[in-house]
Amino acid sequence: MDSKSGSAESIYVPDAVQRAAKILVVGHFAVGKTTLIGTLSEITPLRTEERMTQAAAQVDDLRGAPDKTTTTVALDFGRLTLSDELVLYLFGTPGQQRFVELWEDMARGSLGALLLVDPARLADTFPVIDLVETYGLEYAVAVNSFDPYSQHAEDELREALDLLPDTPVVFCDARDQRSSAQALITLVRHLLAHAA
Repeated sequence: MDSKSGSAESIYVPDAVQRAAKILVVGHFAVGKTTLIGTLSEITPLRTEERMTQAAAQVDDLRGAPDKTTTTVALDFGRLTLSDELVLYLFGTPGQQRFVELWEDMARGSLGALLLVDPARLADTFPVIDLVETYGLEYAVAVNSFDPYSQHAEDELREALDLLPDTPVVFCDARDQRSSAQALITLVRHLLAHAA
């Protein structure tokens, strides 16, 4: 998981890998999707970030992320080899409503979604939950703890987001590899439980 050099040897999936799984990393605008994929990817991630312009100032709400200067306009892509036989492909969706049309193609063939949430902007999460459920994706919630001193209790978050009892909730820091990996493991375990 720590090989991010992009050398010719690490660019390609080993021949032994027989199975691949597509996972979406979803969430509202400026919640940390690009950061999480970059933290976990064993290859240099593909990013379609563009500088935010004055035209977007009327559309993108920067109250929760005043220092944000770029935004994903299509997708983020990363790869994580889990074993000699299995590789995960991570696809990050854009967070703004104007890019919702991309969801149908991105959701096709996905095993599930890791839903990143900012506890300070829970209301922004509801349209994303609606999309995940519209496309019938199983998901786990990863609360991206921007401020570790203001963590909410899990039961408060469950109630606020109106989650089903079996929907996993995990706290993470998208900048931290171990924490992000634990969030992804939580999703994978949830998907395996539902597949059984």
